[in-house]
Amino acid sequence: MKPDSPSDPSLATMRPHSAHWGVFQAAWRDGALAVRPHPGDPDPNPLIDNLTDAVGHRARVTTPMVRRGWLERGPGPDDRRGRDDFVAMPWDEVLDRLAAELVRVRDRHGPEAVFGGSYGWSSAGRFHHAQSQVHRFLNTALGGYVRSVNSYSAGASAVILPHILGSMDDVARRNVTWEQVVAHTDVVLSFGGMALKNSRVASGGISRHIERESMARAAARGCRFVSISPLRGDMPLESRAEWLAIVPGTDTALMLALAYVLATEGLHDRGFLAEFCDGWETFEAYLLGRADGVPKTPAWAAPICGLPADAIQDLARSLAGKRVLVTVAHALQRAEHGEQPVWMGAVLAAMLGQIGLPGGGYAYALGTLAHYGKRMNAVPIAALPQGTNGVKAFIPVARIADMLLHPGEPFDYNGKRHAYPHIRLAYWAGGNPFHHHQDLGRLARAFRTLDTFVVHELGWTATARHADIVLPCTMTVEREDIGAAPTDPLMVAMHRIAPPHGQARDDYDIFTDLSERLGTRQAYTEGRTSGQWLRHLYERTRAALQERGLDAPDFDTFWARGELVLPQQDDDGGILRAFRDDPAGKPLPTPSGRIQIASPVVAGFGYTDCPGHPAWLPASDAPSADHPLYLVANQPATRLHSQLDFGAHSAANKRRGREVCTMHPDDAQARGIREGDIVELYNERGRCLACVTLSDGVRPGVVRLPTGAWYDPAPEPDASSLPFCMHGNPNVLTRDVGTSALAQGCTGQLTAVQARRYDGPTPPVRAYDPPPAATRQLPQAAS
Repeated sequence: MKPDSPSDPSLATMRPHSAHWGVFQAAWRDGALAVRPHPGDPDPNPLIDNLTDAVGHRARVTTPMVRRGWLERGPGPDDRRGRDDFVAMPWDEVLDRLAAELVRVRDRHGPEAVFGGSYGWSSAGRFHHAQSQVHRFLNTALGGYVRSVNSYSAGASAVILPHILGSMDDVARRNVTWEQVVAHTDVVLSFGGMALKNSRVASGGISRHIERESMARAAARGCRFVSISPLRGDMPLESRAEWLAIVPGTDTALMLALAYVLATEGLHDRGFLAEFCDGWETFEAYLLGRADGVPKTPAWAAPICGLPADAIQDLARSLAGKRVLVTVAHALQRAEHGEQPVWMGAVLAAMLGQIGLPGGGYAYALGTLAHYGKRMNAVPIAALPQGTNGVKAFIPVARIADMLLHPGEPFDYNGKRHAYPHIRLAYWAGGNPFHHHQDLGRLARAFRTLDTFVVHELGWTATARHADIVLPCTMTVEREDIGAAPTDPLMVAMHRIAPPHGQARDDYDIFTDLSERLGTRQAYTEGRTSGQWLRHLYERTRAALQERGLDAPDFDTFWARGELVLPQQDDDGGILRAFRDDPAGKPLPTPSGRIQIASPVVAGFGYTDCPGHPAWLPASDAPSADHPLYLVANQPATRLHSQLDFGAHSAANKRRGREVCTMHPDDAQARGIREGDIVELYNERGRCLACVTLSDGVRPGVVRLPTGAWYDPAPEPDASSLPFCMHGNPNVLTRDVGTSALAQGCTGQLTAVQARRYDGPTPPVRAYDPPPAATRQLPQAAS
């Protein structure tokens, strides 16, 4: 069917759809969803199986719900958030109440008191993109909102890379391709590895997962992959990678030692450093110890990194004369001083003289997302315009708890000082901060300071449970959209597969009705229905194809076909190749126009936790006598972030109903822990339970617990109790501090914990159970 025409989701024919984890085909058969991968995908992602039982799952929000305390007492801070009952309400009544509250906050406090929360991963569609929808609504209805900048995944790298090379997009997306690696690369030096669980995912969708095949082909040609990670599984078997089991968070020290060997043995490319780089002399003084009296030798790095000094020296020597590609995973910069490995990786690549060569140099985050290592499309992909935000205030995305707990207080960011705004209302659509954020007990306290917290959700996540108003929204297979990404050649007609569950509505329809109540419907909709928006957005791509004389079907033809192949750009190597070929004519967008080995600009900020050149800065959140284990809280393999944690694939990979943590057998034996035991991980911030599996694929002294298990706290005797998650969410343990004053990024990858076998009665997991429902006999809220 075509948008704005009658639909019959009961049809058993497979129809195309797209998700961040892959293009697929699906059908609604006898009240159940059937899925299969796109036939052109060489390595389909099993995450599509999470959809099969998700549509009618008990975790779905079925009707608009309002928190009992908000109804009884009206807007205001409330310690019952997250622990209260909810009251079911009709759509018209809850939208009337919400519209009145938006007007109250706008008129009394201004749009500067509204935070527009969203993380953009809810749907691969270009129109039903929750982040765009909520931001467009707040801009048109209120005149703006306090926004967040950067991401939890790349908060540090997005800020430091422009100071040294260029934008993250230029260094990650428009740089070295997998084609180049297969054809040219001799050594891939991968700090943090290239786990396929990460590269299987791309915002906007991905039609062909090529990473496994590309690594296999490169390895067969003789390319050497070196995986530097505390986890052996961070590189696929097909890569035939050597594994250096480094101490977590010490990659910068290892890079410095490699650089020391290159510099002192004359293996570095002095000509490249002189012609293409700025600040080498300043960095060299630090590297060799002239600046601080500490030469960064392999012997210095060995006890820090947990690797033998001779192995470090041999690795450095083996790189000389080879086409070497240095990669740094997102994981490394999700930790204290996360800017440093990103910067030092670029310096190491510059010392080898490879930057700008096909298959060589520095490809930040290659293997971290499916966007990276691909060619860009040659025609544009339209997205819903968000309008103009009249509010200038913003926060780095990982500083939301700081903002809510400390309104008016100053914070540093990228060389400037700002003040946290005083937020009265947060409006969230398309995200679950109880997955992304750290120190969940602190986050829960932060949300309790709000007057009102509004959430659009398809399921009862912890975020929804902490909200005052919960509006049920459709999930991707319950609506129509266009799936497309700037690095994938397949545009997908995302047909509606299943009927909306319960009273779930599209975000667009919710915001349209709210806009009607606020007198801003025309500004929000521009007079278009959802189907008309899809036609409008498609037209930009169709016109660009037509200009090139390529197949440019009208919308109805595209919709009937189900997909459209888009042309892609030539493999030109982006700004780094252009700079290498013509350094005078194509300078980099840095202060010197060259690669900043050292940065006078960053040095001028005066941040002690981010000096003017890459440096080894020990972490304060490191193992101690009380908490002797490193916890690696990395991304999960069985879901995207926390999306559809209740889905079939995610649930099947839990054990005893809980998330699985991985521990080295030696660490388990020392604690009397056996395979399959329920264990308790704890530190001064919180506790969580998980089911343990034992493996020598983790470095001793390290326990791995992936993020994304829906937060399931035990009942708290009082608000001061440490959070205790029954389900296995590691963010009850991670620390909520910024990477540095420069970027204020997320530090959720690493923390220090202790582990013990849990011998008490095993509490049930209630993460997917709807919260208690209250009766309707309640006083009306004050106006």
